[in-house]
Amino acid sequence: PTYPAMASDCGDGRSTLKRCLGVLRDARNDSEQFAALLLVTKAVKAGEVDAKTRRQIFDAIGFTFPNRLLTSRQPPAGCPEHTFRALGLTLLACFCTDPELAGHSQILNKIPTFNDILVSPCNPDSTSMVDDVYQCLSAVMATTRGPRELVTKGTVSALCQAYVNCSYGSDRALTLLLGLLAIAEAKCWQRDAPHLLTVLNKLSNDFLETEDMTKFELCKVLPHFIPLSPPLTQDSQGCECLHRLYKGLADILGSKLSQSQRDPALKLAACLVQACGSEWIPAGSAGSKFLALLVNLACVEVRLTLEEPDPLEVEGKKEVVTACYVLIETGIQECLREEKPLLEVVQKMQLMRIMEEAFGAVIFYLRQVKQEELQDPFIFASVRILGAWMAEETSSLKQEICELLPFLVHYAKKLFKEGSPAVSLPQPELVSTEGSGLPRDALRFLLPGFCHLTAEDRPRDILISEGAPALLCEYFLHQWEVLISEPGSPTPLTSTEMSLQTACGIFLNLVVTTPDLIRRDKTFSSLMDMLLKSLPLLLPQKDHLVLAANIATLGLMMARILANSAVLQGTQSAKEFFGAAIRFLSQAHTAQADPSSDGFAAAVSPAYASAWADVCELWFLGMQALASCVPLFPWLPQAVLQAGWLESLLELLTRVSPASVDFELITAFQGVLVELARASKPCRDVILSHHGGEWANLYGMAALEQCLSEQ
Repeated sequence: PTYPAMASDCGDGRSTLKRCLGVLRDARNDSEQFAALLLVTKAVKAGEVDAKTRRQIFDAIGFTFPNRLLTSRQPPAGCPEHTFRALGLTLLACFCTDPELAGHSQILNKIPTFNDILVSPCNPDSTSMVDDVYQCLSAVMATTRGPRELVTKGTVSALCQAYVNCSYGSDRALTLLLGLLAIAEAKCWQRDAPHLLTVLNKLSNDFLETEDMTKFELCKVLPHFIPLSPPLTQDSQGCECLHRLYKGLADILGSKLSQSQRDPALKLAACLVQACGSEWIPAGSAGSKFLALLVNLACVEVRLTLEEPDPLEVEGKKEVVTACYVLIETGIQECLREEKPLLEVVQKMQLMRIMEEAFGAVIFYLRQVKQEELQDPFIFASVRILGAWMAEETSSLKQEICELLPFLVHYAKKLFKEGSPAVSLPQPELVSTEGSGLPRDALRFLLPGFCHLTAEDRPRDILISEGAPALLCEYFLHQWEVLISEPGSPTPLTSTEMSLQTACGIFLNLVVTTPDLIRRDKTFSSLMDMLLKSLPLLLPQKDHLVLAANIATLGLMMARILANSAVLQGTQSAKEFFGAAIRFLSQAHTAQADPSSDGFAAAVSPAYASAWADVCELWFLGMQALASCVPLFPWLPQAVLQAGWLESLLELLTRVSPASVDFELITAFQGVLVELARASKPCRDVILSHHGGEWANLYGMAALEQCLSEQ
């Protein structure tokens, strides 16, 4: 038969389709089946197939016949070379409109075939094949397994090539890429970074060169092609793209814009900042002006939206204001940056003033928040950025922040207690989606600010009256459990460990300023118990030295106040804690060859050297606290002797040059030695047996010298 002629003889669409389905079922050979199939595909193309008929077609031919059509290389006489393939794709596209069939393994295993068609040259008579492929791929992506199958079977690469080569349907290729990146960004970049970079290269070129509204449309598309990992700054092509984006944004933001034009530009800038910090902004006058402009625009947007909040207006602006928060946080960091700063001193002063006004608006907005709005991710974003400001700027907006503290404590407590799920804002995401099922940890962002505030009377009193100490103790216990459940020794520093360190700083402030609170609040007894158990576990792990220093010092400071509590009455955990604290304090210094002489000088131990800037103050405070503990715990001098610290300290002082030991270190050593000599005859005897009186005189330890002579 002449197939094209038969195909044109359709008659009434629906009745013909019914007859053709009968032929498909009863066909005695390929010729009859193919003839009927031409009519079926024509009806499919004409959109005459409803869900029921589509299923009838599938039941009549299944996947077997389309599979044969796709692999057949001999077209019917007088037909184009790809006729069979085109028919097979039309049937598959028809089947894919059924979600159940779209996720079928017989469709998923055709993904490489779909990819091949996308990257093959497209003739004018083969455009329908490409349309069918895009229909199939779109349907597959909407299934549960689809995105993973598309990524692993190379569709990202094919789509990138189709888009960059401006092939037929390239706009649909871009739409599919956006969909895949939204679902599986990390996997896409992991497998196909070079191809995705070619797309970003084209997009950034278009963004720089176009002078019409397309520029603002590209602002919405580009964030999807800026990966958080791997950083674009590590790749020369990525750096070129970033430079074009910088120039394009500088052109846009330096012009007079409507809100609909400015918002996507600010979101794109925030996305770049989130992925690359400020590295994409060049050093020099132009770069510093651009950064100042970015932060300035962000602050203006925040003030306009939040100073007189209209609920409907705020709702529509949450995404762009959250993007502005990212830009403002970068502004804070750059204003504090001393090494190779992007901003000049005058610019920093101006921006700090402008940011202060923006944070006034954030505080004003948060004071209006109702109880039923606390689950809103925008509230979380607002609290987070305020936490960043409170962590660094301790003098401004003090009154306003004090008035907001009850809300902040209540909000942080609510999220912590309820384990509220994190709801990510739409693009730009602005907070990591990693672990997005975990509770949103507002306290983590508030801790540094609380640490500053607990050093001052009024804010500290408010925090105490609002129940912050009990909340912080509970949070500390929870974070400790998280830390010990984390595998291995995580480096760089995890947010969990940083939170624990900052919480220790808050507790130290409370110990020093409000010892009565520590005595009367039962939560601190629970905290003390946890500190006793945690230090022996933590100290052997070298990566956790700074946290160990915090816990050791806090534990010693609290032990002075809680000396009468049951957990410290010679219990095993108390003895293990003090043993670990003694090890921490005793191993910090060593004798080192002095290049300026033939002798030895006192120096920080190699194991402590890299962290000494963070540990130094805690070590001196820990030495004072240990000295105070000696008369309170009769068994403590014996623990010092058992640890061998007294002998090793005396040997160190005998071995090194007195000139190499600074006054502060001498004072710290003397404080502990005097208390040990007073409290314990065995300790005093050890000191004397090492000629303690002589070197006490040599080092100017007058209090120790007097103590030894008295006894």
